[in-house]
Parts: sequence; structure tokens; C-alpha cells
Amino acid sequence: MTSVRPYESSDDAAWDALVRSSRVSHFLFLRDYMEYHSDRFEDASLLVFEDDALAAVLPANRVGSEVVSHGGLTFGGLVGGPAMSANGALRALEAATAWLAAEGVERLVYKPVPHVYHSTPAEEDLYAIFRLGARLLARDLSSAILLDAPLPYSKGRRASLKRAREQGIDVAPSEDFDAFIALAERVLERHDATPTHSAAELAALAARFPEHIHLVTARHGGELVAGVVVYETDVVAHTQYIAASESGKDLGAVDLIVDALIDGYKGQKRWFDFGISTERGGEVLNAGLVRNKESYGARAVVYDRYELAL
Repeated sequence: MTSVRPYESSDDAAWDALVRSSRVSHFLFLRDYMEYHSDRFEDASLLVFEDDALAAVLPANRVGSEVVSHGGLTFGGLVGGPAMSANGALRALEAATAWLAAEGVERLVYKPVPHVYHSTPAEEDLYAIFRLGARLLARDLSSAILLDAPLPYSKGRRASLKRAREQGIDVAPSEDFDAFIALAERVLERHDATPTHSAAELAALAARFPEHIHLVTARHGGELVAGVVVYETDVVAHTQYIAASESGKDLGAVDLIVDALIDGYKGQKRWFDFGISTERGGEVLNAGLVRNKESYGARAVVYDRYELAL
């Protein structure tokens, strides 16, 4: 028998154990990560049981009559245990949506985990959400490199990298999140945007998840000219932030960092994911940004969102 109940703080150990065992495991779904912005999101996470055994969890937050899985995370659909089956996912989402509807929720926005983050195939939830009548709400486009069979860099990227190697740039791991976020803020200010995390938040998260969050910087003559923050899972290295000063762009400093990361993760990770190059739920493609990522040999992976009326 399938049953559902809301997450409680006393469930944290069981929740995290299931997340770590899942075929879609990601440290974003661990409670220590989700709780860091709990003041901004009304938690609506659910636990799904099969015959009293925890079978799946659904990271989620509620805004009025809408539940999102999860508004504070890049994605976060049904996270099933390693034995999750097609029928099990269908039962789990049927039970979860019935429970939400009984609680007055009128709409579920569902953000499945992209396939590159799966340790083995795990798209049972996509079939289940289709069966329940969901419609595609948004499709963002990311770019990723299959590290054991990468496409070659473009001719222009190879030339840029060659020039960068002649500039005397020092690329190294760093913990100076204050300087990096200050650089990112200056870059994003030109686009009327700000970093999702403050320096203090990012430093705290890196301290909390030292195996998963890393900063690599490039310095020229001692000056910080570029940096990349990487989020790691067992199968993916994802560039959460990339920023370069004007001089860093002229020097090709990001090229050196990205090339070092790609080379370093070969044999360790399956995918190197640059993140999305789209806006407004995929309706606008930043052609220059996606072309830049493709010049490293990256190709398209979609980040979907679905809408289910309850």
C-alpha cells in the first residue's frame, strides 16, 4: 500500500539516506542544503511509503495554492530509492498528487532531474507525470560534455586557449568566495542581475559540502581575473558560476580554468555540465552564450518543467 505524509525535521536522517542511495542522487536534495534557504521557501516536501518502508521523497515548496518541486533548486522531482520501478513511480506520484489536492493545492510545477544527473536510467517519473496529464511548461537548454567521448574544441577555442597559456596566468583552487562574488556582482551588474548566493552563503555551503562545492580562480600578476564555482555529484561536474573581469576576458582566463577542469574530471565524472543558456523558460536562447559552450564540445541537454492541474 502506498501512503504519503509531509516531511518533518525528525525525518532528516531517513530522507538523506534515501537521497544518497537514489539513482538521481544530488547533494542539492540533502536537507542541510535545502534548509539553508528555508527562510525564503515554505517547505512542502513529501515522503512516500510502500508498506511502511520509505520509497521516495519529493523536495517541494508551497506558494499559495501552488507547489513547486523545488523553487529554490535547479531541479528536484521525485527522488526514488534504488529499486524504484515504473509502477512504483506511478503509484508514488498518484498518491502525492492526491494528497496535495486534498490539502487545497491546485497546481504542481514539476522539475524532473535531467538525465545527465542519473547514475543509471531513472526516467520513471517522466512517464508517471505524463500519465497524470501534465503538460510541458518550460524547456531550458543546457550544454554538457560527455567526458569519456568528448567532441573536439572549435578552432577558435583552441587558438584562444593557446594564447591564454602564454599570459602567465595562475590557475588554482581557492576559498576566497568574497573576492569571487564581488567579481561576479560586477559582471552581472551590467545585465541588471545579481548572483543567486551571497559570498557568505556560498562560503557556508562550501564548508558544509566540501566534497561537492569548489572554487577555482585565475590570477594574473596577483589580481583575480576569473573564477568558476563547480558543483559536483558522483557523475556530473556543473559550473554553477563563471565570472571574468574585462582583463580576464582579454587574457582568456576562463579558457584556462575550464580546460583544466575538463581535463581534471576525465576519468572521475561522466558529464561536464555548463548550465542553461536560455531565459523565460526556454523561449529565449542566448545565442552567443550557447555558442561559447559549444566551442568546448558541449551539446544540448534540456531542463524541463511540467505543470499538473490538481
